[in-house]
Amino acid sequence: MIVLESRLEGLEYPYSDVKAPMDRHGFVLGGNWDYDHGCFDKALDGEQQVWLRVPFRVASGSLNGESAEANDGTRIEFGSPYVLHHLYEEGIDVEARSGALRGLVDQFQDPADPDAPVDERWIAVAQQHLRMLENDVLR
Repeated sequence: MIVLESRLEGLEYPYSDVKAPMDRHGFVLGGNWDYDHGCFDKALDGEQQVWLRVPFRVASGSLNGESAEANDGTRIEFGSPYVLHHLYEEGIDVEARSGALRGLVDQFQDPADPDAPVDERWIAVAQQHLRMLENDVLR
């Protein structure tokens, strides 16, 4: 994981004001959000192993899903963005468990290395995407 400097860090906005710029720049609400925190994620590579993540905490209100309408009145404060690399094993997951219910809950293979080293080129790509996002949000 590589932490990036950002002009967004520490700034507070209504969720509804940042949702559209995030969408325009290809960010999605990460799946591990909760009522009081979350992150916007953007895959930087085609294999979805290298990610730019912009974390936030809920400053007031609560996070109720991805849509701006569901979060009317919710304000978020940005944390420090970072780049991370999830390295996945190729082939069949030998530790996978089967079953209809299990398939609904556990569809994806865990990363072999959730904090693999990040190549310098991805850091540069992440910084470029972050600058474009900052310019859009801060205008």
